[in-house]
Amino acid sequence: MRLSAAPCWSGGPHPVRLSFNPQLRVEFREATVTSDAGLLLPRELDKRLGLDALIERHLTDPRTGPNRQLPLPDLFRQSIYSRLAGYEDTDDAERLAEDPTFRMLASRERREASVALTSTLHWFETDVLAAERNYQALVRLNTALISTRRRDHRTGG
Repeated sequence: MRLSAAPCWSGGPHPVRLSFNPQLRVEFREATVTSDAGLLLPRELDKRLGLDALIERHLTDPRTGPNRQLPLPDLFRQSIYSRLAGYEDTDDAERLAEDPTFRMLASRERREASVALTSTLHWFETDVLAAERNYQALVRLNTALISTRRRDHRTGG
């Protein structure tokens, strides 16, 4: 895992190994600064819980053809993680579309491109998630997440 930040000391070009976990290293490069790198841990959890499959199973995507450029799980994840990071609404989506952490939260296919811009994310939250069928599906998705975790806990996973 590589976390990027703007150079903050003249420690040289070598990565810093962290004493609490020597497998983790931090490289200081001239790059875009992100204050949201802490979102990578919950992203790992959602991967382990199978959130992508649950989203695909429970939520309905009204888009067709080329309008499906951004996968439904990526839109859902961007919406959830932006709130988790403290962004109150979709107004910051333009800036977050280029944020290195938010790009890493996306699916592998979307990491090299940007994530959803304000208009797309606003549409997703107000039209797609607010639709009655998806509103009810969110309840089922939450129930499935809890059931997955309980099942994993019972089996030692």
